[in-house]
Amino acid sequence: MKYVIVLGDGMADEPLEELKGATPLEVAVTPTMDELAKVSELGLSANIPEGMKPGSDTANLAVLGYYPKKYYSGRSPLEALSIGVPMKDGDIAIRCNLVTLTEEEGIPYGKRTIIDHSSSEITTEEADVLVKALIEAGIVKAPFSLYTGTSYRHCLIWEGGKVVDLAQPHDIPGRVIGEYLPGEDSLREMMEKSFEVLNNHPINVERAKKGLHKANSMWFWGAGTKPALISFEEKTGKKGAMISAVDLLKGIAIGTGMHVEIVPGADGTLETNYEGKAQAAVRLLKEGYDFSYVHVEAPDEMGHQGSIERKIKAIENLDSRVIKVIKDEMDAWGEPYRMMILPDHPTPIWCRTHTSDPVPFMIYDSTSAVKGADAYNEKTAKAAGLFVPEGYKLIDRLFATDTK
Repeated sequence: MKYVIVLGDGMADEPLEELKGATPLEVAVTPTMDELAKVSELGLSANIPEGMKPGSDTANLAVLGYYPKKYYSGRSPLEALSIGVPMKDGDIAIRCNLVTLTEEEGIPYGKRTIIDHSSSEITTEEADVLVKALIEAGIVKAPFSLYTGTSYRHCLIWEGGKVVDLAQPHDIPGRVIGEYLPGEDSLREMMEKSFEVLNNHPINVERAKKGLHKANSMWFWGAGTKPALISFEEKTGKKGAMISAVDLLKGIAIGTGMHVEIVPGADGTLETNYEGKAQAAVRLLKEGYDFSYVHVEAPDEMGHQGSIERKIKAIENLDSRVIKVIKDEMDAWGEPYRMMILPDHPTPIWCRTHTSDPVPFMIYDSTSAVKGADAYNEKTAKAAGLFVPEGYKLIDRLFATDTK
């Protein structure tokens, strides 16, 4: 038996007036998921433990079977693993977004408004130039070190630092930033000085000419200590592989000893290489892996952007260009398999950030049909009556080691 998880990051939502009380998942044209729903187990899973902030870090740890309250040490340390950043005991890793702030002349930094947490999903190549510019300008200096990640997501290491409370930029779109700035002077000063270096940098001047948002400020969040995760294979008995464009997921995989597959063109955007991810998942199973985890970032990013149309499109792409490809190739191969489809957390359009609400899941078994529902969405999953209150135990249902 082979196993697959297809995770549509942030895919779940809430009823929207613009969709006549439906969610993007209900409205999206998803024939493959709906076909599977008819013969699959459906239910809801609470992936965010009570008292923890909702995020892809805690939620994906839970989906992989790791109790977040035990294993979570911060988001950025997991991303640091992915990009090969060295961390010593006592070091603090902090996520550094390149964000877009308003540019009014003559106003203090704290009076500016955050427009975009992702700077129009800036390319990694452009971002690397800006990161190097910050270092060369002396903005980042000991005991801090800055490392380029992917797109707008980068990593600051604070040697001998401390974990401080920092606001998540995707939680505050359209707000004046003053009350959300770090209380730690050194971090706040770096952010303020970064605007002076970045706003009129040639990269940003060209981006503005193209109608793209400038990446004109650093924004720090997600501080944490060096992670200590146990092996996925030792924990589950399954040899696993991760397929994701996002450093966070790659970092979780590295920390748990899973294989990380790099798929050309997989970039975490709406235009990511969906088919390449799906084909890689099946190929790895054929090469001897027991389990493939396919993470697709696009629904979450579209939720953060507040775009109903683009979120629906991301869900439809997930259905036709990932799930259908995996199903068709696995069926043609003839190897028995079980596939679980779910989001990690909701990213509702109305608030443009993560919530802790339970998410719909579906488990399909190619060898055993069960009575399911006519479609896969939040309503049908809730109506099924199955609720998993501790999301980190959900993977046991996939592996059929505990179906109580």
